[in-house]
Amino acid sequence: MKTLRWMVLGGSVLLSAALLLQAAKTDKWTVLTGDAAAADSKSLVPGTSRKITSDKLPAGAKATPGSQKAVPRGSAMPKAPAGFKVEIFADTGALKPRQIRIAPNNDMFVVNATNGSVSVYRGMTADGKPMTTETFVSGLTRPFGINFYPADNPTWVYVSTDTSVFRYAYKKGDLKASGAAETIIKDLAPAGNHFTRDIVFSKDGKSLYVAVGSADNVSDTRPVQDRRAAILEYTPDGTYVGIFASGIRNPVGLAINPTTGELWTSINERDNLGDNLVPDYVTHVQKGGFYGWPWFYIGPHPDDRAKMVKPAEITAAKVIVPDVLLQAHSASLGMAFYTGTKFPAEYRGDAFAAEHGSWNRSVKAGHEVVRIPLENGKANGVYQDFLTGFVNENDQPWGQPVGIATAPDGSLLVTDDLASIIWRVSYVGNAK
Repeated sequence: MKTLRWMVLGGSVLLSAALLLQAAKTDKWTVLTGDAAAADSKSLVPGTSRKITSDKLPAGAKATPGSQKAVPRGSAMPKAPAGFKVEIFADTGALKPRQIRIAPNNDMFVVNATNGSVSVYRGMTADGKPMTTETFVSGLTRPFGINFYPADNPTWVYVSTDTSVFRYAYKKGDLKASGAAETIIKDLAPAGNHFTRDIVFSKDGKSLYVAVGSADNVSDTRPVQDRRAAILEYTPDGTYVGIFASGIRNPVGLAINPTTGELWTSINERDNLGDNLVPDYVTHVQKGGFYGWPWFYIGPHPDDRAKMVKPAEITAAKVIVPDVLLQAHSASLGMAFYTGTKFPAEYRGDAFAAEHGSWNRSVKAGHEVVRIPLENGKANGVYQDFLTGFVNENDQPWGQPVGIATAPDGSLLVTDDLASIIWRVSYVGNAK
C-alpha cells in the first residue's frame, strides 16, 4: 500500500513538474502588448513577441491605405532568430509558388499561381536543394489547396480551385498525374474578392474541410454570400455535409492540429477601419461556431457598415473571440504545425503562419512568418516574429510568404509568391 501511495505521489510530482515546464514556455518572454504590439514590416525583428487582446482594440479610424510597390529582391534574404539558417530551397523562376503540402512518402507538392500547376520536389541534397523536380499537373484555373487521401497511404491527390475540388488517382511515388481529374465538388462560390480555397481532411479522415472567403469586405447583399465567409464540410467523396463554422471573412489557410485533432485556420479580416483594425487572426475552429463577419469582429465589436440584414439569432454574445490576434492587415495566409525534431524542443508542435502583407495600411504590416507557441496544442494569444526582412529600407516588399510546411529533414519550407522562391529554414545551433 505504501508503495502504491509513493507511486501515486511520485506520478503527481512528475505530472506537476511537466505542467510547470510546459506553462513556462512564454513565461520569461518579453511580450509587447497594447499599442506597442503594432509594428510596420520594416521594423520587425526575429524573436520579438507580441500579444493583441480583444479588450484593448483601438477605436475605428479613417482608413489611409498606403502604396505597395513590389521591388526586385536582388541579394536580399529573410532573417530568422539566432541559431537558424535561411537558404533558397528552390528558385521557381516565375511560377509564384503558393500552398505547399508534404505527401506521406516525403515528396513535396507545391501549387503554383502563374500557370496553374502543381510541382513535385523529391529528395534533398546535402546543400538543401531538391534532387528531382517534376510537374504533377498544369493548366488549372486559380488553384490553391492540395492534400492527400487517405492520409497514411493515399490513393488520391485533391486539388482545389476557386470554384471546384478535383482529385487525381495517385499511388505512392507518382510524380505526374496518371489520368484525368475527377470533379467531386463543382459548385463552390466563384471568386469575388477572395478566391483561395484551401482543403484539409479531419484527423479521422471522415470529413473534407473547404475554406471559402467572403465575396467582399463587409457584405453588400445576401445571395452572393451564400456558403461564403465560412468553412464548409464535405465527405471525402464530395457530398455536402454543411457549414462547419461561419462568420469568418476570409479563412485562407487550414491545418489540423496533430496534438488535439482540432481544425485550425489563418484569417484575413476586414479593411477600411484604420491602420490597427481589424486584427487578422489564427485560431482553432469550433464546430458550429460564429466568428462575427460581417456584423461584428473579434468578439462583440460591432461593424455598422454591414448591409445584410442580421438574423435575430445572431447576437454579440455568440461571437467567438479567436485564439491569436495578429497585427491588422498582415494578410495571414498559409499555416502549419511544426512536426519535425530538428528545431529546439520548445518549438515542437508550435504553429507557424505566413503573413503575406496587405495594402490597407499607411505603413506596411505583415511580410513575415510568425511562430505561435502552443502548450498541449493550445495557444495563449502570444505570437512571435520568426522570419522577417521581406521589405527593403523604403518599406517596399520584395517577398511575400504564402505557404508553410515541415520538410522531411525537419527544416521549415516557406513559399514566396513575390520572389518566386521556396525558402528553407534550418536550425544550426548557436555556433559562433
